[in-house]
Amino acid sequence: MKEVGLNLFSIRNLIKTEEEFLETAKKLKEMGYSYLQYSGAPLEVDRIKRVSEETGMPICLTHVKYDRIVNETEILMEEHAQFNCKYIGLGAMPIPSIINETECKKAVELLNAAGEKMAKNGFKFFYHHHQFEFLKHGNQTVFDYMIENAPYINFTADTYWLQYGGVDIISTLEKLKGRIACVHLKDYKQIYNEETKRIEPTFSPVGEGLLNFKAIVEKMKTLGVEYYLVEQDNAALLPDTLGEVERSIRYIQKEL
Repeated sequence: MKEVGLNLFSIRNLIKTEEEFLETAKKLKEMGYSYLQYSGAPLEVDRIKRVSEETGMPICLTHVKYDRIVNETEILMEEHAQFNCKYIGLGAMPIPSIINETECKKAVELLNAAGEKMAKNGFKFFYHHHQFEFLKHGNQTVFDYMIENAPYINFTADTYWLQYGGVDIISTLEKLKGRIACVHLKDYKQIYNEETKRIEPTFSPVGEGLLNFKAIVEKMKTLGVEYYLVEQDNAALLPDTLGEVERSIRYIQKEL
C-alpha cells in the first residue's frame, strides 16, 4: 500500500492544543503517514488549516456532530472548504435514534438529505458505523436499511466493528462498492480482562489481532477505496500512544 493515513481520534490526547497538534502531525509524517482524518478535538478551522499546510498532511475526512450535519450543512461545507476537505463524516447516530425504528428512519432521512446537499456542492457525506447498526428492526438491520434507502450516505467501513457486529467482513464490504472511499483499518483481538474476569474483545495495532488484513485490503482495492485510515480507539489511553500507531504503519508498510 503506497499511502496510509491516521484517524486522529486514536491520538486525541496529543492534539489538544495547536502546538501539540503541529508537533504530533510532524511525528506522524516522519513515521510514514500521508494524510489525516480530523476527529477527537473541536473543529477549529484556522488551526486545522495551519497545521495541514505547514506539515503537508491533507485532511481527507472529518467527524462532526450529528446536529451540525443535519442543521448546519451549509456552514460545515464552508468550513471544510477552508482546509480543502471534501469528505464530511459522522462518527455515529445518537443511540436513541438507532434503537427506535421510527426515530431511526427519521434520522437516516435527515442524514441523507444533508448528504444530498453536500453532493450538489462537491462534497460527500460519510457515516462511520459501529456494531449497533447491525441491530434489526423487523427483518432488516439498520445498516442494510441505510444502504437501501439513503443513496447520499457513503460509509466509512470499520474492520473492527464489522467483526464485532458478527457479519462477514468481505461480503459486507462488497455491499458498499462505490460508497467506501474512506475506511478504518482497525484490528480486533481477544484478551482476558482481570477486572471483569472475562475474555473480551479489544482494539490492537493493525496486524496484531485476528483480522486477515491482506484479504480485506485486497477486497477494498477493488471497491473504490481512496483513503486507508488506521484507527486504534484505545491508543490514547495507553502509555506509548504514538508507539501504538507506529506499530500499525510498520506492519502495513511491510505486509500490505
